[in-house]
Amino acid sequence: MAAPLPRLVGINHVALQVDDVDEAIAFFGSLFDVTRVEREPGGASIEIGDQFVALFERGVEERHFGLVVDDKEAARERLAANGVELLPGGRLEFRDPSGNMIQVVQYDQVRFLKDERVLRALGLDLGKTRKALDELRDNGVE
Repeated sequence: MAAPLPRLVGINHVALQVDDVDEAIAFFGSLFDVTRVEREPGGASIEIGDQFVALFERGVEERHFGLVVDDKEAARERLAANGVELLPGGRLEFRDPSGNMIQVVQYDQVRFLKDERVLRALGLDLGKTRKALDELRDNGVE
């Protein structure tokens, strides 16, 4: 029996490579009202409530985007069933046939939040872990 098809729920983040993280933050800040920046070694995230744009110095992290699914393990099973090789490391990451890197996260485990009306339209009834709810609250989303 084939693994169930996981449902796509949304896009969690986009990660870009930049030459200078501070310059990139200043650039985005000159164009948009950037209210929160979360720094990490070799990069930073411009927080957008429940989503973010990650900015990494070249060579620290590859350009990619993060997809949110309802069931990460079902996604892992479908990738295996289709012969898609996972990238090394602890995350669920792979490349599409064009070489784009894609990261998969599970809805209930991340701060990404869909309006209940959208979830209903998608036929989904999804909750959140305590950790994800805390991250949402830390980003001003109640």
